[in-house]
Amino acid sequence: MHPRNPAAKKPAITASPARAAAFEILERVALTDAHSDDLLHSSRLSDLSQADRNLATTLVLGVLRWQIALDALILPLLSRPDASLASPVATALRLGAFQLRYLDRIPAHAALSESVELVRGAGHPHAAGMVNAILRGLTRSAPAKVPLYEATEAYATRLSHPAWLVRRWEKHFGRAAAMEICEYDQSPPEQGTLFGAAESDTALPRMDDGSRLVAELAAASHAAPQRIWDCCAAPGGKTMVLAHRHPAAEILATDVSIVRLRRLAERLKPVAPQVRTMVADAAKPLQDEAAFDLILCDVPCSGTGTLSRNPELKLRLQPADLPRQAVRQREILLASLSCLAPGGRLLYSTCSLEPEEDEQVVEAALAKAPGGVTVAALDPVMERLAISSSDLLKDGRLRTIPGRGFRGDGFFAALFVRE
Repeated sequence: MHPRNPAAKKPAITASPARAAAFEILERVALTDAHSDDLLHSSRLSDLSQADRNLATTLVLGVLRWQIALDALILPLLSRPDASLASPVATALRLGAFQLRYLDRIPAHAALSESVELVRGAGHPHAAGMVNAILRGLTRSAPAKVPLYEATEAYATRLSHPAWLVRRWEKHFGRAAAMEICEYDQSPPEQGTLFGAAESDTALPRMDDGSRLVAELAAASHAAPQRIWDCCAAPGGKTMVLAHRHPAAEILATDVSIVRLRRLAERLKPVAPQVRTMVADAAKPLQDEAAFDLILCDVPCSGTGTLSRNPELKLRLQPADLPRQAVRQREILLASLSCLAPGGRLLYSTCSLEPEEDEQVVEAALAKAPGGVTVAALDPVMERLAISSSDLLKDGRLRTIPGRGFRGDGFFAALFVRE
């Protein structure tokens, strides 16, 4: 199903508050580069009741998680499956189909009538009859049974993932792991458990286990660093862990985004006032800064390890994005290594499951790294953290796979040392 975006009047939606808000957020995600998490925490939901906020959040994240599967349900019911639908019509159909198939507490008549109202309110009254007919057709069709064996494309669609991405995971991790990743991605992210009981809730931010583990690995990789640099620091959770573990260290947090860095500074000021912030492009060596004993290089990436909490990423990602990301990642890693002091440690990490962004970046950087730079095994660092590494390390590098013995985001990390 290929939605199009014709010039249309601004929607004057009269559906229920929760569905109207969900519809508007889904349209923003579909038509711009906005992120659902930001929009769900924006003023658009602040005036709603708690019940309506909960429903709107469920609808937005549910439609995004299941959009590929929803389109597969809707497509055969279109009179012209190859036709492009106006974006508001496609969004209303997905919202209705999600409620009918995945929310058993929503009455079918409510899901159907409200979807029709959304289409009318968005300026497409001519499509109301079609939306009504398609959703009624879904109410009459039973969910398909899962066969004993599914082709990759079949279970990728059933679990609402791009087939090209699932084929990659099968190649790198095996069929069983690929299916477990897909299944994990379709559920709301779990609260962290690795470190959750170790400290009070006020000591450190609530973080996914994968993200927290990366921060703890970085902090534990150097016993007493005097100068620390978090080179892609926003939103600041990992910086906070570094500041908490090394309160006497001088810490610099940089990010290329002025807006994100401002939010980071506001977040850290009450709890980590020793952190200095600066706008900087991590792909370029810092000027007028002494070398650092410890660097966290948690680079921007495709985010394929975080699809449970960022479901729209799988709808936007294309195969060509991976090598493009890798170029930027190599630049950031090499620039960061040039700022590493003798005896220093640098932890390179991503929240990607893809080798182009992980192992291949590490090997490419090693070939061009400054003299004396090598990669060290993370096993001793994991031992210092008292965490079993048997399922989390591969060849001395961190590799967490969502749903496969690890209830958190997928992360990769490798430790560089400079002698």
